[in-house]
Amino acid sequence: MEFAERLEALATKVRNQATAIGTEEATKNAFVMPFISSILGYDVFDPLEVVPEFTADLGTKRGEKIDYAIMRDGEAQILIECKISNGGLKFEHASQLFRYFAVTNTRIAILTNGIEWHFYTDLDAPNRMDSKPFLVLDMLDLDETLIPEIQKLSKESFDVDSVISAAEELKYVGALKREIAAQFREPTDEWIKFFTSRVYDGAFTQRVRQQFTGLVSKAAHQFLNERVNDRLKTALVVSGGAPMPERPTNTSAEVAEDDLDRDTEIVTTLEELEGYQIVKAIACGQVKPHRITQRDAKSYFAVLLDDNNRKPIARLHFNGKQKYLGLLDEDKVETRHAIGELDEIYAHADRIREAVRRYQ
Repeated sequence: MEFAERLEALATKVRNQATAIGTEEATKNAFVMPFISSILGYDVFDPLEVVPEFTADLGTKRGEKIDYAIMRDGEAQILIECKISNGGLKFEHASQLFRYFAVTNTRIAILTNGIEWHFYTDLDAPNRMDSKPFLVLDMLDLDETLIPEIQKLSKESFDVDSVISAAEELKYVGALKREIAAQFREPTDEWIKFFTSRVYDGAFTQRVRQQFTGLVSKAAHQFLNERVNDRLKTALVVSGGAPMPERPTNTSAEVAEDDLDRDTEIVTTLEELEGYQIVKAIACGQVKPHRITQRDAKSYFAVLLDDNNRKPIARLHFNGKQKYLGLLDEDKVETRHAIGELDEIYAHADRIREAVRRYQ
């Protein structure tokens, strides 16, 4: 699997198991050690690569341990401190990391609960860990723009100098993105007043503030939805598909062939098109993009090879409250896999590619 696919697979595991984790040790076993091994590529059972319960001389402070130290050439390069997954992360949790950072040669420190990963370095003062992370990775909401930076810390591509050279920009861009996201979720008075002043000439009274609070929030959400829709339409045009079929047809296998002749009203949703693009991106590793097509039906949305309903790659059952990804074996027997978020489709990448290869 490619680096991004491995990260997606672990993110799916985190989403599925997070509520079942009740201790710090369970967090380490379920989420942290798999991240070190499958994502970063270090052997957690090799003390030359990963040292659990890492200790260093701290003057009068003795007996303290860091959960993991990733070693290279006999020196600690990355320090990792773990907390229980059902609790949030605060800088107060990083007190041991802060002390150890100053007495080792490490340039990267990580504070994690297995769900959130906060990456620190020493931008503000040499050999002194910053109080704010330069990169925050949320396994429940992966930011694809951060994946190349995480990969630079992997055993295969270790390039800490490159990470640190980009750390200042990452730190402030990430902080700005999180602040913008927070404003979109729950706009502050300053945010509301800023936009209101651009479109309303009157005084910003209490009545006006109350009126525009809802309007600013509504406009922000509509803007985001329109941007997503535009990107999907563009992706479909570039890949050779139709931007938005007016009367999409139907399904993918013999059991649904009757739908081909039915004059029914079928609504293709934005979510189905986004799911189709994910399946298509995975399948394009085996064939050229124009060969991956889609048909919609009342019961499900089908992804096909060569626009042939006898060559189903996957089915998207997105019409109910619970979404399912349908995958068919060589006998056209379908197995449905429940998914919460669309990016969980990546966890089934191998099965999707296998389906494409089957028709080659």
